[in-house]
Amino acid sequence: MSLRADAPPAATRVHRFNPAPRWVHRTTALLMGVCVLTAAFLYIPELAQLVGRRELVVRVHEWAGLALPVPLLAGLASRALRADLRLLNRFGPHDRVWLRAALRRDRRHQSRPAGKFNAGQKIYAAWITGATLVMLGTGLIMWFTHLTPLMWRTSATFVHDWLALTIGIVLAGHIGMALADPEARRGMRTGSVSEEWADREHPLWRR
Repeated sequence: MSLRADAPPAATRVHRFNPAPRWVHRTTALLMGVCVLTAAFLYIPELAQLVGRRELVVRVHEWAGLALPVPLLAGLASRALRADLRLLNRFGPHDRVWLRAALRRDRRHQSRPAGKFNAGQKIYAAWITGATLVMLGTGLIMWFTHLTPLMWRTSATFVHDWLALTIGIVLAGHIGMALADPEARRGMRTGSVSEEWADREHPLWRR
């Protein structure tokens, strides 16, 4: 008998993401990473001392922030991305079940029904989108200082700084969960996931 006949069958792969959603995710993650990194060098004294050209860091931070919505806006030309966004924007009864199980720390997969995106992913997507828009708006007020009164600029700075800290914490949690799930990362990187993972983590989507 040949070695080919003795080899176990390869795991069945399931298509999950088209190229457009994957590239939007990557480019947005890159821009967000630049924003967070430059913000850290601007606001943390120990890191600020390492930067010799603060003005350059400020400009990189500003332009990366302005570019944040561009990948998503460009990706809207893709039917696949628009379909994923519609799924992310719908919250059904099964999502409430998923959330209740998550709050109870019930890790049994049968207790957490999910479509293509689970309730946690939907909440994260909605929150980070809103937070990004607020950061963009407050950042513009801080940038074009001659267009707004002092009170607006002071309030925008306060909101921008504290929301930036919150975004950093939430992003750290998002990255941590991604690191704990190699198959989810593989799905975003290659576009496909194992059938077993899809059946376990997103059973309603598989059906």
